[in-house]
Amino acid sequence: MALALLKHGLFGQFISPKRQIPAARPLSKSYDVVIIGGGGHGLAAAYHLAKDWGVKKIAVLDKGYVGGGNTARNTAIVRANYLTPEGVSFYKESMRLWTTLSQELDINVMYTQRGHFTLAHTDAAMRTMRWRAEVNKHLGVPSEVMGVDEIRAIEPTLNFSQDVRFPIQGALWHPVGATARHDAVAWGYAARAAELGVEIHQLTEVTGLDVQGGRIATVHTNRGSISCGKVLQAVAGMSSVMAGMAGLKLPIRTVPLQACVSQPLKPFLDSIIVSGSLHCYIWQSQRGELVMGGAVDPYPLYSTRSSLDFKEGLMAHMLELFPFLADVRLMRQWAGMADMTPDFAPVMGKTHLDNYYIDAGWGTWGFKATPVCGKRMAECVATDRTPDLIRAFSYDRFSRFEQVGEAGAASVGS
Repeated sequence: MALALLKHGLFGQFISPKRQIPAARPLSKSYDVVIIGGGGHGLAAAYHLAKDWGVKKIAVLDKGYVGGGNTARNTAIVRANYLTPEGVSFYKESMRLWTTLSQELDINVMYTQRGHFTLAHTDAAMRTMRWRAEVNKHLGVPSEVMGVDEIRAIEPTLNFSQDVRFPIQGALWHPVGATARHDAVAWGYAARAAELGVEIHQLTEVTGLDVQGGRIATVHTNRGSISCGKVLQAVAGMSSVMAGMAGLKLPIRTVPLQACVSQPLKPFLDSIIVSGSLHCYIWQSQRGELVMGGAVDPYPLYSTRSSLDFKEGLMAHMLELFPFLADVRLMRQWAGMADMTPDFAPVMGKTHLDNYYIDAGWGTWGFKATPVCGKRMAECVATDRTPDLIRAFSYDRFSRFEQVGEAGAASVGS
């Protein structure tokens, strides 16, 4: 890579073909599959449709740019230590795919196993941690409950004082918890999909959907209209708006989810630290920045603005865990739009329209599901059958009162 950079710097002519997304071209009149949303999920589904199922004519449409929505606005945490058997099994497969994703996409996604602590500050929280640990271990996902001395041996800089509002009593330790470079994930899927013939149309906003005979007949965009065989929706925070164009009503509430990073510091934090009671989480990047976030904002809003309230609340809780950070400066703050379902689990698979498929309701944990979503939604679209792994997340589960119930493992925004 150093030689490639040297050639580019000296001669200005070298561009790696494996990192290049083809220039925009006119929209075709029809496609076998139209994917609405050019984030990680949409691009991963396009890649697997072309690679695994041989679908030839695929268009990915995004009103912005590749990976510019929630894929670029998350905090890059990857884990599988959920609460329900359905959630744990789903994320277990995702973790398996993550471990080889750099090789699969031929791009360094900087997948780094760090270990993940979910702190417990009350007796009730400790009971939940034991519950999660047993479900995880039963399904083959490494998790265990640790006491204060064991936590201190791994992360000695945490504040273990009992003279605070929420003293640390223990934690759920998830040794395979990891982080990854979110933009590289989007670029990698986009580049590999493009090599397989997938058309990626940026700055292409879907303005309407024509429903005829119980199926989507035409997708209207700001660049023209498209006939389509099948349509996959993967638009994160705009899920309810997009589904409304197809006549679907989703059980989703969209709220901002904010995060921030500090100035770079010398390395002192190896693991990912999460506290559900304090509504905060933190990990230290390879550049030394502290990546921090908390719970979603308390009101619905289609916006990615930042707020002073978030910073004030988050910093108060962060200083309870790490008092010595009091004089550290923040460098950047941002927000994404979280599409929250009542049971904190996604909505995936087929809808009552014959050719319309949905990938939504990810709330605060969509990034870590990117590989498995791409693989399984591609299978669903290609075969028109719902894979067993995502059957529990079906669109109609709320009308059947069969919610999944992942709120106990949400761990705020991690």
